[in-house]
Amino acid sequence: MIQTERLTLRPYEVGDYNDYAAMVADPVVVRHAGAPMTGEEAWMRLLRFIGYWSVFGHGMFAVLDRTTGQYIGETGFMDFRREVAPRLDSMPEAAWVFTSAAHGKGYAYEAAAAAHRWMDEHHAPPATQCMISPANQQSIRLAEKLGYRSHDEPQYRDHQVHRLIRARP
Repeated sequence: MIQTERLTLRPYEVGDYNDYAAMVADPVVVRHAGAPMTGEEAWMRLLRFIGYWSVFGHGMFAVLDRTTGQYIGETGFMDFRREVAPRLDSMPEAAWVFTSAAHGKGYAYEAAAAAHRWMDEHHAPPATQCMISPANQQSIRLAEKLGYRSHDEPQYRDHQVHRLIRARP
């Protein structure tokens, strides 16, 4: 578990399902990442996130408001095995997604920066990557603020994505 001034980051639990499913069903939240998920799709992804921790010792963190305990999003690192060329499987992929109610409050940077510090301290990968829709300028700015720099623009599921890489400080 990680605590910041305003947030708690912890591995996902089965009890996070309702909050997670609501977030990934929100068209505003997923507008740059595809269609809203069904409850079944959210359930399967949540289980994947939970299991990933037991295999790799890291994964996606549920992000909670430290004062209220309310779920506000997720951030962390996984190997999503995305079908892109070239594949950079040696680099964990950073990700972040937040509820629409949490947008514009600085939570994404606060949480992602804490997750990056944790990853650097506990797993020390030489570099990490992230893939973002070119239309998602807010997320690209966040990645750059975290130290990511443009690398390439591969195709992923018939869409061009902007891949950025961050060398460990």
